[in-house]
Amino acid sequence: MIMLPRLPLRLLISALLSVAVLGAPLTTSAAEPFEINAILPVTGAGAFLGKEESDALAVIEAVTNKAGGIGGRPIKFVIADDQSNPQVAVQLTNGVIAKKVSVILGSSLVSNCSAMMPLVKSGPAMYCFSPGIHPPDGSYAFSSNISTNDLILASARYLSGRGLKKIGIITSTDATGQDAERAIDAAFGEKGPYGTSIIAREHFNPTDLSVSAQMTRIKASGAQALIAWSTGTPAATLLRGVVDVGLNLPVIASEGNLTYAQMKSYAAFMPKELLFPAPPAAALDQLAPGPVRVAVQSYIDAFKASGVRPDIGQCLAWDPTMMVIAAFKKFGLGATSEQIRSTIAGLKGYVGVNGVYDFHEIPQRGIGVNAASWSGGIRLRTTGSASANSAGHL
Repeated sequence: MIMLPRLPLRLLISALLSVAVLGAPLTTSAAEPFEINAILPVTGAGAFLGKEESDALAVIEAVTNKAGGIGGRPIKFVIADDQSNPQVAVQLTNGVIAKKVSVILGSSLVSNCSAMMPLVKSGPAMYCFSPGIHPPDGSYAFSSNISTNDLILASARYLSGRGLKKIGIITSTDATGQDAERAIDAAFGEKGPYGTSIIAREHFNPTDLSVSAQMTRIKASGAQALIAWSTGTPAATLLRGVVDVGLNLPVIASEGNLTYAQMKSYAAFMPKELLFPAPPAAALDQLAPGPVRVAVQSYIDAFKASGVRPDIGQCLAWDPTMMVIAAFKKFGLGATSEQIRSTIAGLKGYVGVNGVYDFHEIPQRGIGVNAASWSGGIRLRTTGSASANSAGHL
């Protein structure tokens, strides 16, 4: 009989552990999350929107994963901060495209989305969360919510209905303001709808610290209402200017500023009557019973767990992201850019929190000035009085 050498105790234990590990059944780890890329202004002038859109993506991620993800695989939104800067947005877009993705969500500002759009002529699909860009029909780019043109048109009709015929305007010189001024010219034309007319026209640079001179001229013009259009921190300059010169008239502002946090921070210089042209998601109390009201209520309920009260930022991101997820569910996580694009472009009768979408009638956007016709049209939301107590109630 051959005698085997006696092993030291530590070697024997090591050998037994190795056998145990090798003999153990193999286990599978949880599936890695599928990443969906978003480019948002987390910092900078557009941070009010970027923060809220990030909140929306977090809620959508949680809701989707709780329901089993996509094909049983969880999703994860990877958010890059474009710092509210078009050049940074372009750099980030090129980096995401290099990863061979099929879709990009964002950005949130007109200037950033406009800079990104030429980069996706051949894909990936891009769903911009700003209403202020106007992608070519059939392109890979889409624009969220009701367009600036239709928001301004709704505002013109509203002012006319109140008998406010003499309108003053002030717009920023950036891409957001330029888009608004084109929309104003299209809506009012030479005479304006129902006898309205532009009697004062002013501009300001987004970096200006004061617009008192422009507001003084508008006040002297005899304007009965003011359209003051810019998004983000420049909007504070506009509102402060209204109050500083004692301009006591209704002020219509961009829906991009329809955020509770933003209005709360502006409480010290809130005009007496500040109005926003708002989509259905921002006006639950004004919606008629029906599928859109149900969708808006479900949307609001989805945020309750995180303690968030959604406003314009969340709704700008909600419908586009849910459409993208629907496309992935249809074709699987390997969906191509063209499959994502064609799925969204083919939607008709899709019920979202901002209305009923028809991309056949309104390419690249799906909803227009009459999207909420079931509830009497787009609503204008007001902050009420200038007091700090009411300034945050939209």
